[in-house]
Amino acid sequence: MYSMARLNRNAAKLMHKYECHGATDVTGFGILGHLRNLVDNQKENVSFCLHSLPVVGGMFAAAEAAAKGGMNFNLKEGFSAETSGGLLVCLSKDKAQGFCDELKALDGVPCWIIGDVVPGNKTASINADVKIIEVDSTTLPPYQ
Repeated sequence: MYSMARLNRNAAKLMHKYECHGATDVTGFGILGHLRNLVDNQKENVSFCLHSLPVVGGMFAAAEAAAKGGMNFNLKEGFSAETSGGLLVCLSKDKAQGFCDELKALDGVPCWIIGDVVPGNKTASINADVKIIEVDSTTLPPYQ
């Protein structure tokens, strides 16, 4: 899987350029677990709200099929354990799209704005109407 072999070098350089406020890799805690860790460590009283959830293509259907058999991978709930699930980068709203555009230009693969930081009480949540983004990992270029 190219997505698991992808280097974070360009993303790391762009985090400095676009004044990243925080970042984490998405691994064993799932995306919501990592969001909760990030929000717990904020100075301000904010919350993180996900409106989009990128997943490897076919995994959402596989998780739904498994749930029918009594197995719950908690994918849509944001707690599916990942191995090299990508980076979660916190940027100002006015800089996020520039970061995504430049990273795609450098790496040849997309990245997404998946949520918002809002005033709140240090919680992290996934919107009930979350948009599932199926990532076709078979078309990604090899790692750099």
